[in-house]
Amino acid sequence: MKNKVVTAFVFFIFFASLKAFSANSFISFSAGDMLLNQNNEVTIFVDQNDCKGVMTAVRNMSTDINKVCGADVKISTSSNNAKIIVGTIGHSAAIDKIMKQRKNDMKQLKGKREMYVITIDNGQLVIAGSDRRGTIYGIYELSKQIGVSPWYYWADTPIEQHKHIYIKKGVYTDGEPAVRYRGIFLNDEAPCLTTWVKNTFGTEYGNHEFYAKVFELILRLKGNLLWPAMWGWAFYADDELNSKTADEMGVIIGTSHHEPMARNHQEWARNRDKYGKWNYNTNQEVLDKFFKEGIERRQGTEDIVTIGMRGDGDEAMSEESDVALLEKIIRNQRQIISDVTKQRADKTPQMWALYKEVMDYYDKGMKVPDDVTILLCDDNWGNVRRVPNAKEAKRAGGWGLYYHVDYVGAPRNSKWINVTPTQNMWEQLSLASEYGIDRIWILNVGDLKPMEYPISLFLDMAWNPKRYNETNITDHTLDFCKQQFGDEQAEEAARLLNLCCKYNGRITAEMLDRNTYNLETGEWEKVVNDYMKLEAEALRQFITLKDEYKDTYREIILFPIQAMGNLYQMYFAQAMNHKLYKNNDPDANKWADKVEEAFRRDSVLCAQYNHEIAGGKWNGMMIQKHIGYTSWNDDFEKDILPEVFRIAENDAEGGFIHKASNGYAAIEAEHFYSKTDAKDAKWTVIPFMGRTLSGISLRPYNKEVEGAGLTYRFVTDGKYTGDVKVYVVVKSTLDFLNKGGVTYNISIDGSKAKTINFNKDLNESPENIYTVYYPTVARRVVESVITLPLGKTSDNMHEIKITPNDPGIVFEKIVIDMGGYKNSYLHMKESEKFRTM
Repeated sequence: MKNKVVTAFVFFIFFASLKAFSANSFISFSAGDMLLNQNNEVTIFVDQNDCKGVMTAVRNMSTDINKVCGADVKISTSSNNAKIIVGTIGHSAAIDKIMKQRKNDMKQLKGKREMYVITIDNGQLVIAGSDRRGTIYGIYELSKQIGVSPWYYWADTPIEQHKHIYIKKGVYTDGEPAVRYRGIFLNDEAPCLTTWVKNTFGTEYGNHEFYAKVFELILRLKGNLLWPAMWGWAFYADDELNSKTADEMGVIIGTSHHEPMARNHQEWARNRDKYGKWNYNTNQEVLDKFFKEGIERRQGTEDIVTIGMRGDGDEAMSEESDVALLEKIIRNQRQIISDVTKQRADKTPQMWALYKEVMDYYDKGMKVPDDVTILLCDDNWGNVRRVPNAKEAKRAGGWGLYYHVDYVGAPRNSKWINVTPTQNMWEQLSLASEYGIDRIWILNVGDLKPMEYPISLFLDMAWNPKRYNETNITDHTLDFCKQQFGDEQAEEAARLLNLCCKYNGRITAEMLDRNTYNLETGEWEKVVNDYMKLEAEALRQFITLKDEYKDTYREIILFPIQAMGNLYQMYFAQAMNHKLYKNNDPDANKWADKVEEAFRRDSVLCAQYNHEIAGGKWNGMMIQKHIGYTSWNDDFEKDILPEVFRIAENDAEGGFIHKASNGYAAIEAEHFYSKTDAKDAKWTVIPFMGRTLSGISLRPYNKEVEGAGLTYRFVTDGKYTGDVKVYVVVKSTLDFLNKGGVTYNISIDGSKAKTINFNKDLNESPENIYTVYYPTVARRVVESVITLPLGKTSDNMHEIKITPNDPGIVFEKIVIDMGGYKNSYLHMKESEKFRTM
């Protein structure tokens, strides 16, 4: 009894914490306390003095409501008859009035950061924010609860329509975010994102129209920070409206670990002839001016300033960690900040990133002012490198975390597809949170797509790292899938998505090769089968989806499964090809064909992503190279077909020599060494006949077979001599000539031939019908086991000769058992144990 009480108490505490950090559902489409779209009209009031970002979000919410219920949505300058009142404390007289009237419900907003309250007041829905982002988050919470996914644009999530939208009475909030600055870093954006932006927005760079879509996504996901793309773009310089749009919408801009003082790396790289070297020792005056211009440009925004320096182009500044030089640089940078802002430097948010070698400076004792946030990093592969100790955790500027789901660097780039298991990210973000890293969380997301799910997980964890634990982390996946695919399909979609993230996390696409898994133990077969099963299950669900969900499903679930699974099939086929070629097995060629087929399918899958999904909306987003790495980067022109080998085929048919292994040799009947046709009947391969490859028979059947024969050669290790068992597998042909059975002769190495009558009992006589006839014809083959002598030869080469005495015999397989063969329904040889494609 005591354990039950404890369990119930723990559950209550956990459930209470969930409610405290997640707004409960206040929307119903069937009944409730307030009908939002009465007379199919909705009027929204927002004070003209409120922040511009609030008005932008209100316009988006108006569109959302219209898409859900078809209502005529208007934004009003009067709050009297408005159905929804939206506003920010101190910026909206209507909200300030409600705050006074409902002190008990609304007082929780005072002094809070980025918090909202949603409630009903006198028949009006009130969305109030402690600051502009609090209000914006409240607006988008309503949009989310009426069924508009934050991913409606970026993942084409459909919006279900409903006749009515009802609001339930109550006071709803999800509190303050645990992490102050929460965002994403667009990085490594060429060639995918850059190409897609050019195709979609017509620009060679990310302009404000493109970034407005990114800002909206971040805000709908309750983030507030962006590091803009910087490989070939310059956010501040390319479009002067970029920074203005970010600030007006409410998104804070930062710059990456090697872009100090609100300057983009490309601003320097494009003007090296003008600026000189990126070297503070020799070019301080020019660099200080460059830094000053950046701080001047960010005036009036909330943008976070990166301080310090790395080398030119995301490299180390020097071989040795020159602590004194970097301390000087930071002192001078902070003086520039103070001079430009006309206030102490600690009034401007700053960040110093301990990325890669910069950690060495910190380890050598370098200090930065206490107000600066120190940004710790993962190892680029999802493992947190360092956490602050108890003393360090108390610094006023706090600690941040730079985390990756996209990476360019050793041992290989990881840019093509999501390879981060859900549980791995949860586990490391939980670790960071438990050690007090809560000032900045920034996620390197590459091209943004196809990282939809890890972005959602990261930003949800940043809002409340304690919401999920080891027992319920898969609930996050389930909630995400409910949001994208609806309740009915969510459970299966979540299971598939979780397994896809798990399997993809075993090794990146760029590092996968034919040697990754063990062929001999069957490990390769297992992992290929994992993906094939997953793809079959995903396709099974795909065909049950409503048409409007199919694009989203392909983007988030089906494509990642098919694309990575296809790579596994390709490299597995290459491993088989190399093994069989080494053994001089003719099946090597078939596996070479499979490599080429998978290589072609890869390009087809990517082309479908670019040109078919969502009517070609994502043209350019899936052109990242991922096959052909020989070093850490992707410095090769295009994907490269993996190396395969082929066994030369003789101009004449046959010529196959088979190598026995593990005490037996299994031979497809069409893989003969030589053949002799009859006068009017020729040996003919019947493709796909039988249990494995094919059958071979003399055709036509009504001609004489005299003089016809087949020979098969095989090589042993020379250790075995004596009798062997030869399994000859033929189709279950009946005694159609009614002569007492159909026969063939068989011998090894010229020994006396044995005559085999394989179907004399294959009839409906009482003694045969249930014991022989039915069991045999139902299995479609007759297996004859013949004992023959195997002698010594100088080269360990042996030859089996088979001559038919009657027409109509279809040979399928021959197995020579020297003691190692284990009975198999398919009479498999070693290479056939892996026929999974």
